[in-house]
Amino acid sequence: MFVATDANTARDILVVSDLEKELIRKSGTLVRYPRDQIIWSPDEVADRVYLIESGYVKIYKISAEGQEVTVRAIRNPGEMIGLAETLYHGNRTCYAGAIRDIQLVVLTKDQFLELMNVEPSLAVRTSKLLAARMRAAESMVFELVCWQAAARLALFLLKVSDSCGIPTDSGTKIKLALTHHELASMIGASRQTVTVLLNTFRQEKSIIVDGREIVITDHKKLAAWVNE
Repeated sequence: MFVATDANTARDILVVSDLEKELIRKSGTLVRYPRDQIIWSPDEVADRVYLIESGYVKIYKISAEGQEVTVRAIRNPGEMIGLAETLYHGNRTCYAGAIRDIQLVVLTKDQFLELMNVEPSLAVRTSKLLAARMRAAESMVFELVCWQAAARLALFLLKVSDSCGIPTDSGTKIKLALTHHELASMIGASRQTVTVLLNTFRQEKSIIVDGREIVITDHKKLAAWVNE
């Protein structure tokens, strides 16, 4: 059964505090990437940590058939990325790409380790964030194996509306203008399946679709797909 999580609590874990942001900004370098720009690729040496200042980042792989599969959902403003492999000092295993124009603060591994020594709360934040992402990865594996595409898409839309939704008179508008192909890569389905499901959700009046914009008009109706 689907149970709504406390979105504010989740964000508190994933998003760095104002003090931590200032420390990262003072030590790091601000860089900009345009929409669809690759930030890192598989097999690159992982020696950088990034703070997302603005925009959204997807972490994904390319299948043997050339299909893009988003494996770690979407990273939001205020989140750090590139942590696990950098702290482990391995190579990257995935791609990171800009969903729209983004700004990042980049730190070298040594700079980040020094910051964690100076500000222990950042070290605690990092451990909690990595634990939360491990738990999310376990959930994603379960969903892919056990849930139908309709449930996965409904849950994805509900989660994204929690993290980057805007209240409107019609409902919760999802700020990300995602294509059907991008949605498909994020739930492990085909583009055609996503198109059919969005039309189904629209016909039952749980969402409104206007081009790439999606507004959730009935959260309970959409959540019912997850509870089936």
